[in-house]
Amino acid sequence: MVAASKMRRAQEQTLATRSYAEKAWEILTFLASQMPAEEPPHPLLTYRSVNTIGLLLITGDRGLAGAYNHNIIRLAAEFIGEATSPVKLVAVGRKGRDFMLRYGGDIVAEFTGIPDQPAFTDITPIARTLIEDFLAGTYDQVITAYTDFINTLVQKPVLRQLLPLTTGEERVEGEHIYEPDPQTILGQVLPRFTELQVYQAILESLASEHSARMVAMRNASENAEALVDDLTLSYNRARQEAITKEIMDIAGGAEALAKVQAMAR
Repeated sequence: MVAASKMRRAQEQTLATRSYAEKAWEILTFLASQMPAEEPPHPLLTYRSVNTIGLLLITGDRGLAGAYNHNIIRLAAEFIGEATSPVKLVAVGRKGRDFMLRYGGDIVAEFTGIPDQPAFTDITPIARTLIEDFLAGTYDQVITAYTDFINTLVQKPVLRQLLPLTTGEERVEGEHIYEPDPQTILGQVLPRFTELQVYQAILESLASEHSARMVAMRNASENAEALVDDLTLSYNRARQEAITKEIMDIAGGAEALAKVQAMAR
């Protein structure tokens, strides 16, 4: 019941922000595509040779959530194993942090204790760490490993490039007037947009975690009830068998006693 209550709240929060995050991505990539070719791109849009990769790994602080943590950790581990450049980790959640520490992951930052319903300010330090390290050259590419919420029964672990932000022709129609200009707008919006993408990824992961935990707890309850039924049946059979043996012992004793009394006469 607790897991179901948390799941509903997490799903509502995730779905409430998803459309905004998707539209923000659409508009921002359109703005970036309008930049004049002669102007240098914004640092968060600048591609460079990938010598080091930053991986934002989002897992839960607790277990008892079915395969939720296992699936995203396995995807991240496969990515690290196949990467052609060193990978530095920013771990969100104890489960991913503990696994990577156990198996030698290069963790540069960790964040635990994320609230079940995080505010935007709860996520800001994570995004700012990624942005500052990317701008400082700590890593040349940032990938987010999180679990995309599909529905209560389906959650999909995914990898998505966060930095540098990708650009392209998006479905934004009509004429637009930019005030003051796309370059200035991007300078203000890009860091905020990056924070929004991290925020949405964490919301998706929380909704997936609580859904997986609710399903796991329901399955555990059903399995426990089935186990109780099986054990009750076994107990009743054993009790009936014991009673039957006692009755047979009593009947056998009474018959033996009757024979002894008959012989005595």
